[in-house]
Amino acid sequence: MSAYWVSYYHEVLDDEKMAAYAKAAGPALLDAGGTFVTRGTSEHHYEHGGPGRVVIIRFDSMEAAVAAHDSPAYQEALAILDGGAVREIRFVPGID
Repeated sequence: MSAYWVSYYHEVLDDEKMAAYAKAAGPALLDAGGTFVTRGTSEHHYEHGGPGRVVIIRFDSMEAAVAAHDSPAYQEALAILDGGAVREIRFVPGID
């Protein structure tokens, strides 16, 4: 069953760290089998939502998503971000 990595950025605190993180994280997650479904700022938000950056990445399985997160390449990217953003990351099973 597929899995989706959903990142929601409440706030970007350091644009330079964010750009460097994205440059490293993108290839690391693609190499781990991820496919970017969307990434950008939400255009409409309701209820408790507000504007924020959203990234959704599809993986073939939950195990693949977790392995991508825990991989040395992604952990290096995460170290680059180093507090440059306030965000949530959730892994959600797909409906296959």
